[in-house]
Amino acid sequence: MSANVLVADDSGTMRKIIIRSLNAVGITSVVEAADGAQAVALFKPGAFDLVLTDWNMPGKTGLDVIREVRAMDAKVPIIMITTEAEKQRVVAAIQAGVTDYLVKPFTPDTLREKLEKHVVALA
Repeated sequence: MSANVLVADDSGTMRKIIIRSLNAVGITSVVEAADGAQAVALFKPGAFDLVLTDWNMPGKTGLDVIREVRAMDAKVPIIMITTEAEKQRVVAAIQAGVTDYLVKPFTPDTLREKLEKHVVALA
């Protein structure tokens, strides 16, 4: 099964790393957003099987993305990709509706585990 994934990160390099990791586990249908505002503008309910968002972005943060995507779609899995793993932030993201966390740096195997847990069984 293939998945459509929305990747929001203000770092072009980080987006490339995330997309390479997604490709490594067999996911090739990826839409990139360069910031939170673009991610919210691109998101359409039913169009994506997963949203991967960075926490720290200019304008709309990852937390804003989670809240706004949740307002449109209560079920789509959202995984926060961040270097910020402080308990306070984790709690705030959970309250906003995040599905899971992926702490940078991560490996394709770690990403695969999160995808299999929340989205699809990968070949």
